[in-house]
Amino acid sequence: MSIPPFLAYRLHAPASGTRPAGRFETLGIDDLSPGEVVIRVAYAGLNYKDALAAAGEGRIIRAYPRIGGIDLTGRVVASGSDAVATGQEVIVHGFGIGVDCDGGYAEYARVPADWVMPLPPGLGLRDACVLGAAGYTAGLALHWMEHSGLAPAQGEVLVTGATGGVGSIAVDMFSQCGYRVCAMSGKPDAVEYLRGLGAAEVLAPAPAPASGAKPLDSARWAGVVDSVGGEVLARALSALKPEGIAAAFGNAGGMQLPTTVLPFILRGVKLLGINANSPMPLRRQVWGKIATRYRPARLDAIAHVIEPAALPQSLDAMLRRASRGRTVVDFS
Repeated sequence: MSIPPFLAYRLHAPASGTRPAGRFETLGIDDLSPGEVVIRVAYAGLNYKDALAAAGEGRIIRAYPRIGGIDLTGRVVASGSDAVATGQEVIVHGFGIGVDCDGGYAEYARVPADWVMPLPPGLGLRDACVLGAAGYTAGLALHWMEHSGLAPAQGEVLVTGATGGVGSIAVDMFSQCGYRVCAMSGKPDAVEYLRGLGAAEVLAPAPAPASGAKPLDSARWAGVVDSVGGEVLARALSALKPEGIAAAFGNAGGMQLPTTVLPFILRGVKLLGINANSPMPLRRQVWGKIATRYRPARLDAIAHVIEPAALPQSLDAMLRRASRGRTVVDFS
């Protein structure tokens, strides 16, 4: 099939001391990174990693020019693989898309066939992208926490960074699965939003004590879903019940973890590392749960759909932590 020229938002190498230059361009299919599958992009998600890359922070992108966007949904328009059928509706996230190869911020994407996953039955292109890498991360956390023994009858689950993409979906997802969810957010205006997603209680982060987190605090949480790290995670670990489970996948609060072994050896606490760049068999299994038992009920409240022209400003807002929920770009 002949692919017509198309619109893409591409980052170019920064000059010394500046951020990458991002601009909309008209490209051809041969301008994209190689791959066996061409996808007509319907929606692409905004993630904190995308915002960091657009600002040139963290050395996330090392080779330019690059089309960002680490998750996308769309329809296959050309395939050189027997494993991926033309016309199939698909989702792609992780595997280096938007970082090591061109990503979703374009009307077309070209990727290796083994990165492509068919949409699970019952999920449309928009909702699948509102979920995207964030929803998969929340679902993967719930999957491994339940695999490790978590159940609603054991008590409350704390979700930190609750207004972010993963946090918002986790509040919705865990509450739909019968858990009593307490959402933690430093944004006073987010209380009604989080209660609307199913949070039974909304907490503000307590000021950090001068002496640091207690090795052990009053046991409250059966589970913790943490996107912050640092002092916030350390304090949450100290307040887990015996045999409590924490799932960690973020470092917005710092990469250091100022805690001790006491929660682990005196209460049997479990700390699970959640890496969303997981192999395809696990992705299919977890996405199957996300489309059924784990399925959030309030994606419309979480979703913010924008036109491509609003992408640069929306990435900047995310970097300033002035956004909440999930923002997706409509390329359809």
